[in-house]
Amino acid sequence: MRIAIIGSGCSGLTAIKNLLDAGLKEIICFEKSDQIGGNWVYTAAPSHSSVSEATHIISSKALSQFSDFPMPDDYPDYPSHQQILAYFQAYTRHFHLDHYIRFNTAVLRAEKIEKERWCLHLDDGTQAEFDYLLVANGHHSVPRHPDWKECFTGKYLHAHEYKTNQGLEGKRILVVGAGNSGCDCAVEASRVAARVDISLRSPQYIIPKFIMGRPTDTFAATFHWLPQSVQDGLQRISLRLQIGRYHDYALPEPDFSPTRAHPTINSALFDKIRHGKVHPRPGIQKVSGQTVYFADNATAQYDVLIAATGYKISFPFFDRDFLDWEEAAHIPLFLRIFHPDHPSLFFVGLIQPQGCIWPLAEIQARLIGQLLTNKIQLPLNWRKLALSEGRNRAQQFIARPRHSIEVHYYPYLKQLQRMIQGQIK
Repeated sequence: MRIAIIGSGCSGLTAIKNLLDAGLKEIICFEKSDQIGGNWVYTAAPSHSSVSEATHIISSKALSQFSDFPMPDDYPDYPSHQQILAYFQAYTRHFHLDHYIRFNTAVLRAEKIEKERWCLHLDDGTQAEFDYLLVANGHHSVPRHPDWKECFTGKYLHAHEYKTNQGLEGKRILVVGAGNSGCDCAVEASRVAARVDISLRSPQYIIPKFIMGRPTDTFAATFHWLPQSVQDGLQRISLRLQIGRYHDYALPEPDFSPTRAHPTINSALFDKIRHGKVHPRPGIQKVSGQTVYFADNATAQYDVLIAATGYKISFPFFDRDFLDWEEAAHIPLFLRIFHPDHPSLFFVGLIQPQGCIWPLAEIQARLIGQLLTNKIQLPLNWRKLALSEGRNRAQQFIARPRHSIEVHYYPYLKQLQRMIQGQIK
């Protein structure tokens, strides 16, 4: 049984490790760069990496580590990107995963051939055939740009290209989008810029990194056994006690429950707003030259515009006629892993959890290993479930492109665990 994995980021690494644990040895992971780590390999130059110089994770250390490889005791609650990369490198060394990785080898095309097998066309001019294909190429590499991008004549950056606040000194800056990347960009730019505005098209839950002295996710984890409506109520109460009303910060007040949208985890933005370093703005109506027209009929001129407008789901190695989810409202995969039309194709890490992705990718990979060694079987109606599951998950969240692969962390984790335990028939 020959198995190919595309990508050696966090999902690809845990895929190798868990397939090896299942007794599968014929594994090749193709990595187009010269090292492991995916997005967590920081470079100041534009690249595949989406981390900036100041990036720290937004989930806590305790709930971000792999189950059998804890992060070092001296790591802080929210490790830096340098520490996270070092953690993945240590994980790779400890389990000897690099023996199964072909570095500097890009998969140009993945083609399905007879008997549900796969032929990979590589950038060195060779081809290789496999029985199974695991896709772990991530979903933060192809920026989604706003329609008015070309209308702005100042300096335009997508958050993917934002690496450092150097060069922003004394500039008038508008950050578009208040997700995690947008808030980070606004906070860091405000340290040197003449003025930083942040535009929100719709309300957003911006949540502090600590609640009652504990990391937010570990605090919330103590209530995950409660009904969802009760959890939502407790979260709203804790936010009110912690930060007051969003209106107090000139931010729009959300009119939906906290778990209906992907949260932004950021404490510094509130401080910057109240100190007059970051100024909230409504959504954008149009852009002309360096002038931005907002929904409240106000206008302002900017030197730099940073678009924190998200990413497209991209698989450059698949023909678009074969698979194209760049504009998909929901993804038809059973358990976010299994494609109904291609039973030898698996996706690892193609999720946006309300929590950390790495522990979930670990369980996904473990499940695949159990399946390929015949320790478990998928339900007879798994293809039908893939279609209905995609639609049902989409209905749990506000209809936005960023939510096409969203999952609730603990319900999804329990679903994967039940599958491994053979409780889903």
